[in-house]
Amino acid sequence: MTVTRKPTQRRTLLLATAGSAVTATATLLTPATTATAAATAATATTTTATTTTGRRATGSPRTVPPTFTVTEELDRIAHPLRSTEPDAPTGGLRALGSMIGDARVVGLGEATHGSHEFFTMKHRVFRYLVEEKGFTTFALEASWSAGLLIDAYVQGGGDDDARRLVRRTLAGSPWQRREFADLIDWMRAYNRSHPQRPVHFVGTDLGLPGIGEQTFAEVTAYVRKAAPASLSSVEQSYAGLRPFDDAIGYLTRVPQPERQRNADLAQQALDLVTAAGKDGDAEYEWAVQHARNIARTFAFSTMRIDDAPSVTAAQVLRDRAMADNTLWWQRRLGGKVLLSAHNGHTGYRSSDPALYPTTQGSHLRDALGAGYVSVGFTFGGGSFLTGTDPFADNWQSTTVPPATLGMNEYLLDRVRPRDYYLDLRQAPPAARTWLDTARPTYDAGTTFSRDPLPTLALGAGYDLLIHLHRVRAAEKL
Repeated sequence: MTVTRKPTQRRTLLLATAGSAVTATATLLTPATTATAAATAATATTTTATTTTGRRATGSPRTVPPTFTVTEELDRIAHPLRSTEPDAPTGGLRALGSMIGDARVVGLGEATHGSHEFFTMKHRVFRYLVEEKGFTTFALEASWSAGLLIDAYVQGGGDDDARRLVRRTLAGSPWQRREFADLIDWMRAYNRSHPQRPVHFVGTDLGLPGIGEQTFAEVTAYVRKAAPASLSSVEQSYAGLRPFDDAIGYLTRVPQPERQRNADLAQQALDLVTAAGKDGDAEYEWAVQHARNIARTFAFSTMRIDDAPSVTAAQVLRDRAMADNTLWWQRRLGGKVLLSAHNGHTGYRSSDPALYPTTQGSHLRDALGAGYVSVGFTFGGGSFLTGTDPFADNWQSTTVPPATLGMNEYLLDRVRPRDYYLDLRQAPPAARTWLDTARPTYDAGTTFSRDPLPTLALGAGYDLLIHLHRVRAAEKL
């Protein structure tokens, strides 16, 4: 099918938190308004043009399975999900565990950045994977620096409680929520009772909206010890880069040529650190990883926010970096990883392919093959937190009605279990055809637009799918 490029308008991008910095957003590009009703009507027309035998009426362009056949086939492979709460019995997830198999990394997405059930279900799945399948790391779409601070707490450090820690390290972000504080609390408690096999927390994102001072300090401390002759050059390269605690201000106020020079300095520092040791030395590998995160953060920050190709290139770099950070952590510490991010990162395709042509999930699949499994989330309606101003911490509850005819969720809501999970790879023929067709879908990030709704073919996006009939807004801290 030939797709005509549409005009573009402004959209928001979440830049994850680091340390005490708040979430920042930059205006980026997305397809301009197209009536969702038109897409819905077109899909509905296609469905109604199908006969009850699955054949299309004369003159119809392609065969589409009848709705009742698709729902019947999905009924047969759907496993009821009776609770999304973390303390629900683990037996209800055994079929999910079988679907995950021996995967080393599981990407568990979310259709919004602010629904209680998505977040609590991630907690529940992580508990199950830790206790039943030997997983050891919860990886979040948060800054590398914030992840280091949270992991120190999970390992028993500090005297802060989890809620204060989340307010400090994830301030302003989608993750500054009670549900994530509860998860972090559980991880710390688990480590107290299982010191022989501790769990870890890692942030997989770039240093956005800030790079914690600890990250710079770790790099220079290593160089001082391992390559003192290079210390002065590294410190000079970093001198004009730190502190870096306001990415949006940096992007909007610092001229692009100066941002490019700073990116070059960060890369020079990375080159010096890389030359200072050899793989196999743990201190060296950590120092290189920190320096790489700094360099990539400044490379990302060279984008020209009014230039579509530049913005897309920055997003390609970001998803590549998030995949590399996940892989580095998994290979360096061993064990298995549950990766938590938006559907558009953990899946194989984004609902906005012009902005996100390659996803974190697609990179992980390329690197791990069957060792990576992507799990998407959908929901039929309800409430979630999202923003209205990309430059403010103003997360507010938004409610959407039950999905309408033509949307992915309209049919998913008619599968027999109210809430359920299923293996899309095992979909029978009619369901497979339906899953491979792009349709309007509920998908909300830092902001949400109802017109138009994005479109996505679920079968191409994920290996497994969790569908929830209704959701409610997450609980702000």
